[in-house]
Amino acid sequence: MKSCLVCQHTFNDAAWKCPSCGNDPVERGGFVSFAPDLAAQNDGFDPELFKRYSQVEAGNFWFTARNALLQGLMRRYFPNAARILEIGCGTGFVLANIRATYPAAQINGSDIFTEGLGFAQQRVPSATLFQMDATAIPFREEFDLIGAFDVLEHIEDDAAALSQIHAACKAGGGVIFTVPQHPSLWSRMDEYAHHKRRYTRAELLEKMQHAGFRVRYATSFVSLLLPVMWLSRVLQRNAPPVEDGMDPGLKIHPVVNAIFGAVMAVERVLLALGITFPLGGSLLVVANK
Repeated sequence: MKSCLVCQHTFNDAAWKCPSCGNDPVERGGFVSFAPDLAAQNDGFDPELFKRYSQVEAGNFWFTARNALLQGLMRRYFPNAARILEIGCGTGFVLANIRATYPAAQINGSDIFTEGLGFAQQRVPSATLFQMDATAIPFREEFDLIGAFDVLEHIEDDAAALSQIHAACKAGGGVIFTVPQHPSLWSRMDEYAHHKRRYTRAELLEKMQHAGFRVRYATSFVSLLLPVMWLSRVLQRNAPPVEDGMDPGLKIHPVVNAIFGAVMAVERVLLALGITFPLGGSLLVVANK
């Protein structure tokens, strides 16, 4: 069901105008916008970075490895999901992976920036896209699966976002989250990305359980490459800031990128065999409402 962000009335109309209070969301950049003010002033992040990211995601070992891992978990834990929302879909790289995994599902994508949604629309023209604040989600009991992939760390009040995500899930539905892990790995890369935090496993699981989720699966990933990741963070501490604000990890040499991709492929095989990792650059959690 849709939920009016002004009066909290729930309704199933095709249009977004609330039949109770008359609130009608505006459009921004051609997309329905539920938080237009935030779209224009979100923490200094440069929306122009979306264009640069759209040009490198498909060839970067980390993005492609994460997509492959997510696809396997979606098929394993949510094989029949019919209504899906990705929060923070950015340029639509993961959203396209979701569409490939669920060809017949109703796919929805949101982002705080409408600039990213333009790229997502090109990648997944069949998806319903809108601008939204994850701490004020205009749905209740709507989705079989909600994904937030390296998004929660951008949200100041992540507990409020988790509560809203829980409310937007159908009973029996669930979520898949990925977040950066280990506060000790904090570096300029996190600053470039405007992260609020890197998580510990205990912190994220506790917050999810408090929001009402039942965790089914949790593992670290980017685990075999953790020593390399740690070294790169140490070297960054004395390196000058990048001028374009883009994560230097997305500018690695093609040969190094191929080697890292092969290591991540080995890691996915181990995960598929049932091995989970206690340490890693990222944390992945699957949970049900």
